[in-house]
Amino acid sequence: MSARDTQPGSAGGADVAGPLHGGPDDDYTPEQLAALPREELDRLGARYDGVEILHVDPGPEPGSPMEKRAVRQIGLTFALAGVAAFAFVVVYVGSGWFLPDWHWDITEGGWSALFTPMLGALMGLSLALVGVGLVLYTKKLLPHETAVQDKHDGSHFDRVTTGATLVGGLHNSGLARRKLITRSLLFMGGGLGLMLVMPLGGLIRNPNTGDPLGTTSWADGVRLVRDDGTPIRPGDQQPGSIETVFPAVPGGNRQSDAATMLFRLRPEQVAVDRPREGQADFGYGDYVAYSKICTHAGCPVSLYEQETSRILCPCHQSQFDITQGAKPVFGPATRPLPQLPITVDDEGYFVARSDYIEAVGPTYWNRERI
Repeated sequence: MSARDTQPGSAGGADVAGPLHGGPDDDYTPEQLAALPREELDRLGARYDGVEILHVDPGPEPGSPMEKRAVRQIGLTFALAGVAAFAFVVVYVGSGWFLPDWHWDITEGGWSALFTPMLGALMGLSLALVGVGLVLYTKKLLPHETAVQDKHDGSHFDRVTTGATLVGGLHNSGLARRKLITRSLLFMGGGLGLMLVMPLGGLIRNPNTGDPLGTTSWADGVRLVRDDGTPIRPGDQQPGSIETVFPAVPGGNRQSDAATMLFRLRPEQVAVDRPREGQADFGYGDYVAYSKICTHAGCPVSLYEQETSRILCPCHQSQFDITQGAKPVFGPATRPLPQLPITVDDEGYFVARSDYIEAVGPTYWNRERI
């Protein structure tokens, strides 16, 4: 398709040689245009638009073996695109329901390692098949023409005849009679729509469902274990020492909100220890356990200065006094570190008596809802 610029109107000139256009709205009234059939409007619009058809390759003969074969190929392509899109929805929705659950875990194999690649592969396959189907449809079923057209400004005449041209294009596409392609397009469109809409569920889902921010894996009877999974007894630590412990549950040592500091206080610390109100029995003997997650910005609190009884956060220098229920005494933190109630089980190993009674981690705008 090529074009030449011309000026509209009966008195308009032209930059290059070409047909001049009069006023088609003066030649045809809206009533006359409405009375003309679509095919005649299509041809009339082409003439007044200065369109010269140089060559036309018609599509396959309706009902011919060539057309039927092309329809089957295109319909199958669109149907496969829909299958891939619906498979994306099944993987996305089914994870944690009728398919294995998915977590942000770094694993060498398993569902967690396959979940994201499968979503990407299925979406990519679906969109690729859509493109292949459209190319096949255009190449094998639509007529092809070579034409030259002069460009000019639009008018009511142009709008009416252009509408007829678009309807003619739909008619020439054969979608009205090629039911297999129409159905496969509807199937594909439904799958694509769901595929594109499903990820938005993560944006509208209530993140507080099940209280994920207010609970951890600690619970009554859950043992305190080291990073290597070994349990801890009273007497395993020296007075004035600290041990990072985790809940004895699958993946407990990789849960960012479950890391806990187990302290054994020195006798002089025990003498001045002032637990927070209602938490006097949260410790066991000279042992106390506090969350390792700073209440300012969520950094791991990893420094302990036993001479001053202060726990230090290396990120923003918040300090917490372990003899005052881990109350903040310096820095930007405004909340004490949550304390984990502990005791020992029948075998003499440390266990939690319950989960933290308050949410661990940094303070944020809706904490009062937890």
